Amino acid sequence: MKARFLIWVIFSISFFNMNAQENFSVNMNLKTEPTDKIDFNESSIGIKFSKELNAKNQITNTLEYSSLKVNYDVISFKNTEDLDQFNKIENKFEIKHEISNATKLELAITPSANFQQNLDASDFSLFGSFDISQQFNSKTTLKIGVARSAIFGYPKFIPTLSVNYQMNDHSNMLLGFPDSNISYSNNIRNKFSLTNSFNGTFYHLDTPNNFYENANKASLSQMTSAFEYERNVTKNWFLNFKAGYDFNKKYNLQDNDNHRIYDFNTGNGYILGIGIKYKQ
Repeated sequence: MKARFLIWVIFSISFFNMNAQENFSVNMNLKTEPTDKIDFNESSIGIKFSKELNAKNQITNTLEYSSLKVNYDVISFKNTEDLDQFNKIENKFEIKHEISNATKLELAITPSANFQQNLDASDFSLFGSFDISQQFNSKTTLKIGVARSAIFGYPKFIPTLSVNYQMNDHSNMLLGFPDSNISYSNNIRNKFSLTNSFNGTFYHLDTPNNFYENANKASLSQMTSAFEYERNVTKNWFLNFKAGYDFNKKYNLQDNDNHRIYDFNTGNGYILGIGIKYKQ
């Protein structure tokens, strides 16, 4: 109950603050990722707002809550009753500063609470990133940086790199790590994308799991390749669909030092997602 109340308060504060911002969007998503013996079903809601402070500085804030439900094959896994639901609250605050017409700096600070049902201070982690981008011409931009992320299932500093190339008025290509994509828009209402991303997260367990040798974190990671389609239904409403496949999918239980205690050996599986977004 305490966790649900805190989530409601945070979203309420953000909603009322949005009225003072220049641009904002609200999105809701549903995603399923079944494997041979375990099914992962995630629902999420996010609020994003941004404001240009002046000609050289812009701030963006994104608040997201997600709930993950895990269904196990009862024949293959025992004592998993307390490992069937996880929650995450994440707030990403970004600052973009324009050094010159071609050079920009981006700083992001992302506090995150990853927990089962009972939220407390030990569930909070701090992530973030720092990037510098250089535009070489009207079509090509290079971005390099460093981030503290959980894409491998535990907090870790990683390098980031991407090259963005605007092929023409309808097509764009982004190649890099951890995200890459190729997008195409045949008109203002349709957008098609091929994406590839390294992604993951972890959740603190309410109490150490004695059956699995006192594990106190659940960890997820994978590389996802997908086809995505976004449709601008009306002026402000968008629908999006996602279908793809998870490679090198890992679902583990870990101790406090991120050592693997138990491997569920989920295997790979496909991913299906649907979402709706309001943008202004």
